[in-house]
Amino acid sequence: MSGTRLRASDLPLEGVTVLDFSQFLAGPVAALRLADLGARVIKIERPAGGDAGRSLAFAGRTVNGDSLSFHAMNRNKESVAADLKDPADLERVRGLVAEADVIVQNFRPGVMERIGLDYDSVRALNPSIVYGSVTGYGGVGPFQDRPGQDLLAQAIAGLPWLNGSADDPPVPVGLAVADHLASCHLAQGITALLVRRFRTGKGGLTETSLMESLLDLEFELLTTRLNDPSVEVRRKGPRSAHAFLSAPYGIYPTSDGYLAIAMNPVPTIGRLLGLPELEAMTDPQTWWDRQSEIEEAIGDRLRSDTRDAWLAVLDAEDVWCAPVLTLSELVEHKGFEAIAMTQQIRRDGLTLTTTRSPIRIDGERLTNPRPAPRLGEHDLEGDR
Repeated sequence: MSGTRLRASDLPLEGVTVLDFSQFLAGPVAALRLADLGARVIKIERPAGGDAGRSLAFAGRTVNGDSLSFHAMNRNKESVAADLKDPADLERVRGLVAEADVIVQNFRPGVMERIGLDYDSVRALNPSIVYGSVTGYGGVGPFQDRPGQDLLAQAIAGLPWLNGSADDPPVPVGLAVADHLASCHLAQGITALLVRRFRTGKGGLTETSLMESLLDLEFELLTTRLNDPSVEVRRKGPRSAHAFLSAPYGIYPTSDGYLAIAMNPVPTIGRLLGLPELEAMTDPQTWWDRQSEIEEAIGDRLRSDTRDAWLAVLDAEDVWCAPVLTLSELVEHKGFEAIAMTQQIRRDGLTLTTTRSPIRIDGERLTNPRPAPRLGEHDLEGDR
């Protein structure tokens, strides 16, 4: 039962059954997004160990035998244990496939074909199926057989090279950004095909990859470079936060923390910080030509007082800026409390706090106290 004030019938995907064959992050989170919207999601897991994400414990933290990350990514799902190499188990799963609306899978290319659960095989069994597949690199080309893992995809897509300043080594994004973006794109493709199926009766195949998701993220830089080959994407000065934006766009130290300053006229920043040399820079071209010099001047000035003191000065003039919060500062902030991005789930007498769906429907937040399932917990229910 939904934990929101919405009735179950008001959830957009109520009545949709999803078979989740995926593991780790991109596929499971895509299926989670569908579950949050009302779908019934059944994880199909190997009997020995289940989803590998059950034991991949971020920060070494596990609860009730499963990693905290597994609890977060697989809440509000059911679990059916099946050995897809065993003919009897495979036949049982094929029975579920025949009745399902959606399949989610993220095996390496060729795996589902070998066990007879690829899209063409499934479509022959269930013509209206919506089949969602996510891979590391799109299933084609010289990268297709490389491990489809977030950091590795970031590296090939050039994301670590874009982060940091010109003097830094490559700096990866410290989150599974490729996986999370791919989960959004896969869920979007699935819901779009469901709309088409409700309209026409036709199922379909939707595919994405970690690489395509990161290239989509880089659309600004790629579009500029592809249309003007003379453009070189270079990391900038020590405070710059974007290869294609001039000073003062960046992160700056204060006496007790850091401050982010976005797109603002350099003369305005100069006036507010008491830096007449910057106030005199009225030609925007100088904000590029003297970027490092401007950033150093701003940084030196901001070090003279606290982050909150400078925020008071800049906020009073409606300057686009923000404090750089640590994770501890974030979870203790009233702004974090106000947005209510957490929910509680309960399993085996224990209560865990995790994030909720970031989507609101009809003004209501989507929450559900149903926890991640134990391996094979719903073997009998899965046959319903």
